[in-house]
Amino acid sequence: MTVTVAVVGAGARGQIYARAAAADGRARIVAVADPDPARRARLAGEHGVPEQACFADWAELAAVPRLADAVVIATQDRLHVEPAVAFAGLGYAILLEKPMAPTEPEARRVVEAVQRAGVVFAVGHVLRYTAYTRAFKQLVGSGRLGTISSVQHLEPVGWWHMAHSFVRGHWRNASESGPMLLTKSCHDIDWLLHLIGDRPVGVSSFGSLTHFRPENRPPGASGRCVSCAVEPTCPYSARRLYLDCLGDPGREFWPLGAVTSDATAAGVTRALADGPYGRCVYDCDNDVVDQQVVLMEFARGATASFTMTAFTPLEHRKTRIFGTHGFAEGDGRDIRVVDFVTGAEERIDTGTRAGASLTDGHGGGDTGLITAFIDAVAAGDQAPLGAGATDALAGHLVVWAAERARRTRTVQAL
Repeated sequence: MTVTVAVVGAGARGQIYARAAAADGRARIVAVADPDPARRARLAGEHGVPEQACFADWAELAAVPRLADAVVIATQDRLHVEPAVAFAGLGYAILLEKPMAPTEPEARRVVEAVQRAGVVFAVGHVLRYTAYTRAFKQLVGSGRLGTISSVQHLEPVGWWHMAHSFVRGHWRNASESGPMLLTKSCHDIDWLLHLIGDRPVGVSSFGSLTHFRPENRPPGASGRCVSCAVEPTCPYSARRLYLDCLGDPGREFWPLGAVTSDATAAGVTRALADGPYGRCVYDCDNDVVDQQVVLMEFARGATASFTMTAFTPLEHRKTRIFGTHGFAEGDGRDIRVVDFVTGAEERIDTGTRAGASLTDGHGGGDTGLITAFIDAVAAGDQAPLGAGATDALAGHLVVWAAERARRTRTVQAL
């Protein structure tokens, strides 16, 4: 069976999911919807989508008889809910990019629509679908570590990634997208719930925008990197970041592709002179946090701490698990295990070679998710995905509780 797929949103995530589906060999892209004519034409041309199956927005696609078995919804975060509800009602299997929705009521609308329609449904929680995660989950489930007492998990966002996406970029302002914990880290919370195999009963959180603020602007800095005397020594130089992408196809796709389609020195310089990605990081309209910790207590008594910080290289997540019979720590590639009975150490090579970034496929997670999604659509069965709409909602509920806890400095019950 060939699974036919429509893509709503032809930006970076839509392109990546479309390419992964086509590369699988069992799927074919048959329709695309995007308001940007250039992006729409690029994705259509790459996958041979005819002009009559190209649409200016999701509503146009939803208004015609169903064109595909499945739809990938990779629009901006605040444009997830309406198409998800509509396409569920039309009988499409759905892969919805994370986060599901900006608010709890909207996310519940999506879950209710999916359950009512009985369609296959996946959220872009790609961390669940890596070989590394499968190995870690198998280790925890084997009992070798005994009972889990606590977990530490670090998300190293990366200093330049923070500046690109969350200071200058689309996800810089909570009113336009959502809080950092939702837009960036909801799949880390989902991953922790998946790994631990339990649901939190209480959550607290602390975090703030500590650095990317006007009062931290260096003396003599200007509003744009292209005309700034301080730029050569600034860690967040837009000139350095984007000009250094030239000649590297992966980095020209991302992050440079978000800045300009003209991958030349002159094109980059023009974009930085008048576009959002050339602004000084201390002179933007950003308000999302640049560091946050979340503390969780689980129903069976275990605890977990999650740290998200901008001030790292962009690397794989780091995790430590403290069990009653053993200890494990992982770096996104390998897992070190210590047995408390024998004192022996083992290093598990999960076979992960890809990096952690979007252009690396999130350590194999993008391909893993698409493979599981195609399996589920082909079988008409949610099981190959290993999770459903209520599982995705559970992690989102923890995020929203953590944000309430952070704002009110309280412990939130779940």
